[in-house]
Amino acid sequence: MKATLQNTSGTSFHNSTITASLTQLKTICGEPSFYGDPGDKVQYNWCMETADGTLFTIYDWKEYRGFGANEMIEWHIGGFNRTDTNKAQDELQEVLAQI
Repeated sequence: MKATLQNTSGTSFHNSTITASLTQLKTICGEPSFYGDPGDKVQYNWCMETADGTLFTIYDWKEYRGFGANEMIEWHIGGFNRTDTNKAQDELQEVLAQI
């Protein structure tokens, strides 16, 4: 998995999530593609692709608060369809288990 510069516009939530800390995601995904404010619906967003090139996004959704870098929260995975988000979820969980 790696960060992507490809267009991820049109990705959406298909009930795939992961639980991780901001620190963990920065470790495996690098710096977010987008930063928002605590009052925004999304404060952190990564534009990513799986090992086979499937595009997806990772983002917090409606936390509406500041949260600690090591606090475990539920992150949404966005994709073009459920198959893409499941693939991204599996790959993310595998990498998270190794750190």
